[in-house]
Amino acid sequence: MLPYATIHDAAASLGRNLTYAETVWFNYSATKSDYFLYCHNILFLFLIFSLAPLPLVLVELGRSLGLDKYKIQPKVRLSFSEMFACYKDVMTMFFLVIGPLQLVSFPSVQFIGIRTGLPLPSGWEILLQLFVYFVVEDYTNYWIHRFLHNKWGYEKIHRVHHEFTAPIGFAAPYAHWAEVLILGIPSFLGPAMVPGHMITFWLWIALRQIEAIDTHSGYDFPWSPTKYIPFYGGAEYHDYHHYVGGQSQSNFASVFTYCDFIYGTDKGFRYQKKILKKLKDESSETLNGGPYHISTQGLKSD
Repeated sequence: MLPYATIHDAAASLGRNLTYAETVWFNYSATKSDYFLYCHNILFLFLIFSLAPLPLVLVELGRSLGLDKYKIQPKVRLSFSEMFACYKDVMTMFFLVIGPLQLVSFPSVQFIGIRTGLPLPSGWEILLQLFVYFVVEDYTNYWIHRFLHNKWGYEKIHRVHHEFTAPIGFAAPYAHWAEVLILGIPSFLGPAMVPGHMITFWLWIALRQIEAIDTHSGYDFPWSPTKYIPFYGGAEYHDYHHYVGGQSQSNFASVFTYCDFIYGTDKGFRYQKKILKKLKDESSETLNGGPYHISTQGLKSD
């Protein structure tokens, strides 16, 4: 809740007039508690889990749309009932674990100093903080993910997420309840190290989940804007990890590829890419340069 009774009080405190964005924020948040504002994350997560994967569902079901050539594992097709069953499991986890966790974790957000007041952060401040959050989360997630691929971690916890060897958007948050809790730690570390505004925190939670849905989409669309993000893994990169499954010792990173490259855990993926490129080139020569799609199925390498 903002400590100003009116916009004029807020302007007097800042020593300047409020920007348009600050005026909108004041009108919306002035009478709302910080706890209520924080709990917006529950609504945002529900909407993202429910709506963001829907275009991918339509692509998966609409085989006549001409997008099959972008399917990473083209021989694998899920029915609507299978995808809806995944969504129901995710919603069960959402209402029993994720939502309650959000409700009780507000004191930690207060402790690290996430603020709701004025002034609002600049666009550059938001971008720089989001960059830090993504890098910190990616690095810590990498090591936790590697741990979950040891024998105990995989059999007791992580195997649930790997039930989808050809991932779909709805399967991004599909996991064992313990994994949901464990992987919440990397997501929180960035904001704890560089605390910002509640709006930045909302954006971070939303963008991280949208990114996870993208990497679990099962499709490698050449027009995706993420193609222009340096070191971004994307759907093809993470799909390989799911395809290899429990024996995978490759592609652990959640967002970027630098950790796997530095620690040598992308060798299987790079080897597969090399072999596929060679086969595709040979096939193109045979077909006089015509288009030819080669499935990744049948090629596995740790």
